[in-house]
Amino acid sequence: MSLAGRTALITGGGNGLGAAIARALHAAGAEVVLVGRRPDPLRQVCAELGSRARWSVCDVADPASVAALADGMADTEISILINNAGVAGPVARLTEIEVADWDEVFDINVRGVFLLCKAFLPAMVERGSGDVINIASVSGKRPLVRRTPYCASKMAVIGLTSTLAFEVGPAGVNVNTLSPGPVEGARMDRNFRLEAERAGTSYDAAKESFVSRAALGRMVAEEEVGAAVVAMLAMPGLCGADIDLSAGMVA
Repeated sequence: MSLAGRTALITGGGNGLGAAIARALHAAGAEVVLVGRRPDPLRQVCAELGSRARWSVCDVADPASVAALADGMADTEISILINNAGVAGPVARLTEIEVADWDEVFDINVRGVFLLCKAFLPAMVERGSGDVINIASVSGKRPLVRRTPYCASKMAVIGLTSTLAFEVGPAGVNVNTLSPGPVEGARMDRNFRLEAERAGTSYDAAKESFVSRAALGRMVAEEEVGAAVVAMLAMPGLCGADIDLSAGMVA
């Protein structure tokens, strides 16, 4: 699969899944534009990638910031949009969650997808080609206690994707969702620590209890998510799909 000649914009590109997706797309030949709120991580990933990589600061939940990003990209043909930016939100019972914390999760995880699509889809529709992959989650497809804002926001992204696919699919633009399961990394480490504290158990016990639910008995690696994005782009008939990548967490 060669993506030479195509430019991909990846939100939340400075670390974690965003950086892994950027590496995979770059390795496949694409030019990559990394977007995030903090310049230092974006700069570091771009330095690692070298040529065909650049970055721009943007708050995906802020319409003015997204508009400024789109203006800055006016001379660049963004043909791949990866909406990856997201926050994990609080780990607490719904009745204990503050409204501000709930709103922050939806502002970034859902509103951000809306704003980026609104900004970059018109040019794809006009050209008659393009790919949008929204990063959702298997969370919400099976119970994940004390994570209601996150689960609800990711299921909202899936609903947004399936409807949007029918709006722009006739124009030749593919819109799909990739739903990873638990991914090895800092975010899941945080969740396991919080769960261990809540349950009065060890970090290892909290992790094992979670991971044992997967058919493969493990979590997904960040590199596997990047590879999945490239694979999805290699399937021109894929539109309106929600692909689970969960090591069998959801089957």
